[in-house]
Amino acid sequence: MNMALNEKRCIPCEGGVPPLTHEEIEPLYAELNPEWKVIDAHHLERKWSFEDFATALDFLNKAGQICEDEFHHADFEIGWGRVNVVIYTHKIDGLTESDFILASKIDLLDGQ
Repeated sequence: MNMALNEKRCIPCEGGVPPLTHEEIEPLYAELNPEWKVIDAHHLERKWSFEDFATALDFLNKAGQICEDEFHHADFEIGWGRVNVVIYTHKIDGLTESDFILASKIDLLDGQ
């Protein structure tokens, strides 16, 4: 039985590997919250809305801690009542399984 994405660990990428293909992306994407969008098979993007800036900042700090724990870092944009998250593997300028693992771990914050 396969492990769920959020139970796996991100693996540091040192480059030299090809980004995932559309065919490789599909089954990984199916495990994420449908709010995530795959943009041009290059990156994942999701927007969260909150009632105020303080709540958005709290979410950002929790998501940032997940990034630190996984040693795989998302790009964040924060504003009043919103956080936008973009994930891809910068070393290869594309998507790896670790990007989907990170997204699935950030998805766990939805219930908090």
